[in-house]
Amino acid sequence: MSLGSYLFRKMCTKSDTQRDSGLTTPAEIERYDDITYGSDPKWNVLDVYRPKASSGKKLPVIVSFHGGGWVYGDKGVYQYYCMDLAKRGFAVVNYSYRLAPKHRYPAPFEDTNEVFSWLMGNAEKFGLDTDNIFAVGDSAGATGIALYACILTSADYAEKFSFKPPAGLRIRGLALNCGIYDTEHFCSVKTLKDYLPRHDKDKALSDLTVIKHVTPDFPPSFIMTANCDSLRSESPLLEKALKEKGVPCRYKEYGSDECKLFHVFHCNIKTAEAAEANDDECSFFRELIK
Repeated sequence: MSLGSYLFRKMCTKSDTQRDSGLTTPAEIERYDDITYGSDPKWNVLDVYRPKASSGKKLPVIVSFHGGGWVYGDKGVYQYYCMDLAKRGFAVVNYSYRLAPKHRYPAPFEDTNEVFSWLMGNAEKFGLDTDNIFAVGDSAGATGIALYACILTSADYAEKFSFKPPAGLRIRGLALNCGIYDTEHFCSVKTLKDYLPRHDKDKALSDLTVIKHVTPDFPPSFIMTANCDSLRSESPLLEKALKEKGVPCRYKEYGSDECKLFHVFHCNIKTAEAAEANDDECSFFRELIK
């Protein structure tokens, strides 16, 4: 692992631990933990969260592709954020995936495909409405889930991967938070060095550039950034690309001169600003429910 990725992991661990200090499972949430979805016993595990008030009912489902620069994070880091989404009337699938540098591109996409295969095969057991599947991602997770959506909606892009998406899968809408969408030109992120394959890195950077692979069939998207987000310049690029393809999208930048908001602020569910952003995105999903 590079020094940059090592220090990034240390920094994120400290800040996320402080962010979630004192949080517990909400009384109104039922959770199903540590469900195996793939062959790796450490990383291929997921949780499902549901509001107790909807027990026995089929719910629209949100799948969360967590951030962390491809080298950090797991479902434990994202549990409180995902349970907060579940409180808004959704079933939420929160999963871990294999991390770099041990597992490089395209390992997270292989794992994500296994998650959606698991979802399609276990929908009845956990009350998941497969006609209303949504997904969220932040930072690397926003890039990742947007690219997985490209796999589902672009035959040319799908040919770059050895796996096949599960039959009948459709992502009805996305919430993309503080992501990178032009990786070819925003390749200074230190952790990318540990994520890219050791050979043919330029091709991988092209494959990871979302705006090159969107089609008119890309899911409707809520694109979000913040006024002090280090990746703030990226979100308007995706908005432009989607509008050029005729894809319905909503773009919002949070924060003001009096309220400085930073990268992935929406994960700090203790704050009113996070509640606003998460409310907005869940409302966007509700508009798309069939």
